[in-house]
Amino acid sequence: RFCSVKMEFFFLLKKFSDCSKLMFLKFMPLREKINEQFTAALKNKNKILVSTLRLILTAIKEKDIANRSGKNKENVKDPEIIKVLRKMKKQRQDSVVLYQKGDRQELAEAENEEIKIIEKFLPKQFDDEETKKICKEVIESLKASSVKDMGKIMGTLKQKYSDSIDFSKANTIIKDMLNQ
Repeated sequence: RFCSVKMEFFFLLKKFSDCSKLMFLKFMPLREKINEQFTAALKNKNKILVSTLRLILTAIKEKDIANRSGKNKENVKDPEIIKVLRKMKKQRQDSVVLYQKGDRQELAEAENEEIKIIEKFLPKQFDDEETKKICKEVIESLKASSVKDMGKIMGTLKQKYSDSIDFSKANTIIKDMLNQ
């Protein structure tokens, strides 16, 4: 039954314009979005996109296999996929720093391209100004006054803004605000 419904959706997608396809992709599970992008990249012969998406799909499959050996026998869901993507992005950011220190600009640029591709599938994160504003609000609401309150602040931020805030930036912003 589910398979027939899915087939009907894809049949409808072929009938509608590209705008309609984009709207449908917005509500599609993350794994399916990545697979759709992968097949499109294969058709367009975009080597960088194909290799990066292949790496992403491999990391997701590794997570699936790790889950099967534990209690949870299901495939990973979107929140776990987002964690995998964040980890991949962090690895590439670290590589960029090392490549720049080693004066290997071409490798750093390749890693930056992969970061851009990975970021397409991650939820949008707040910029520095929004992060400062949120951190200030949390500090005021908790009446935090010293670095000792850092755990409470970070815990509150993780509860409310786990997908949309960069915690390394938030950490430095909070330390600066508390040390003033």
